[in-house]
Amino acid sequence: MTPAPNILVVDDEPDIRRLVQEILEDENYQVTTAADAGEANRVRQSHRPDLVLLDIWMPDTDGITLLKEWAGNEGQEIPVVMMSGHGSVETAVEAIRYGAYDFIEKPLSTAKLLVTVERALQNDKLRKENQRLRQRLEPVATLVGKSEAMQRLREQIERTAVTDSWVLITGEPGAGKGVVARCLHHHSPRAEAQFVDISLAAIPPQNIAVQLFGAEEGGVVRPGRFEQAAGGTLFLDEVGDLDLNIQAKLLSALEEGKFVRVGGTQTVEMDVRILAATNQDLARAVAEGRFREDLYYRLNVVPLHVPPLREHREDIPEIVNFYLNWMVEKERLPYRKFSMAALNVLRHHSWPGNVRELKNLVQRLLILNRGEEVTREEVELALGQRKPPPAEGFPPGSFDLPLREARDRFERAYLEYHLRRTGGNVTELAQVSGMERTHLYRKLKGLGINPKLGKAD
Repeated sequence: MTPAPNILVVDDEPDIRRLVQEILEDENYQVTTAADAGEANRVRQSHRPDLVLLDIWMPDTDGITLLKEWAGNEGQEIPVVMMSGHGSVETAVEAIRYGAYDFIEKPLSTAKLLVTVERALQNDKLRKENQRLRQRLEPVATLVGKSEAMQRLREQIERTAVTDSWVLITGEPGAGKGVVARCLHHHSPRAEAQFVDISLAAIPPQNIAVQLFGAEEGGVVRPGRFEQAAGGTLFLDEVGDLDLNIQAKLLSALEEGKFVRVGGTQTVEMDVRILAATNQDLARAVAEGRFREDLYYRLNVVPLHVPPLREHREDIPEIVNFYLNWMVEKERLPYRKFSMAALNVLRHHSWPGNVRELKNLVQRLLILNRGEEVTREEVELALGQRKPPPAEGFPPGSFDLPLREARDRFERAYLEYHLRRTGGNVTELAQVSGMERTHLYRKLKGLGINPKLGKAD
């Protein structure tokens, strides 16, 4: 069940704070209050509210100044509604310019307050959802395949997703560990909250603590991945690459359910589901002293293994069609049907790069070739199983020939090469050579080339 939104009310008048708190708590919101800018900053640093109601006229630091300060902090995208009994059009415009969602006047109308709060929270929810959709540049939460191995993996995901248990996902690079993590989140009670992932292998060791826990410097707070995933799921990809020092800090945060930002003093509570992934044998890493045993058991509550593609080759045609249709629809690539012979070549490949390698191959074949059908020869060339046919009839001695004869030899070699490459497809040859079909047929005839060359390979 999704927790009730937490609203921070910042106002120097105790009666206003108490009134707003009672109104919101009657509507089942969680409410925290602050009397001034300093207290508001402390509250925001200890836990991220979902919405701030901020008074404009306060002693010391006024609401507009505080709003400007928050607007300049990286990652502080929390909706703010300004409140004032002495507002003006200019003040409201300035507040909106610095990122406030709305502006409401005092004395507060209960109906107006509740409608504004509901709309601000809904707008922020839509913003986050749009952000997630923009990040989802591929169908990352779809497991494709009807093999026994994939059906078994799906069943394990369905049983595990509905719990809040932490999961350790293992498998070779490119097998689909990230897809499994997103499936777990998508089918979990936290599905409406954030899914935040971090590839630990791609970050320099000295920067990982800041990325995970955030940082404080000069009053500026930069939330880390734990805070960004509050209420949702945090996916720690390639956790086996962490050095022992960071492992200790991560273990401490996971065991205590709280952490301190780098350079900070405030303790930050966390509420996230942890999913971790690795392509390493962590049990062996523990035995060799490269990975902490206590962290291993903390992460490995539920183990899930993603099989390599070579263990469910029967799914390859379905995976190919899945990515083919997706790329045609989303990336506007031309549709090309894979011949049965081409699919057979794919089924017998070893796939060291697993599903990621197959997806990239499908994309490459759609981009680089223009024929309506993907042939066996194309796939073999793309996989490095076949060398391009030699350019026959163009020996080095051709440079000693008259220009016209040397040109004829080159044109013959060029056209024969592409006829073999395209399997005798004259339409594709015309596209490759940039020649009109009628002129191309005349050229082939003049050079003594059989247009059906390559079809009998």
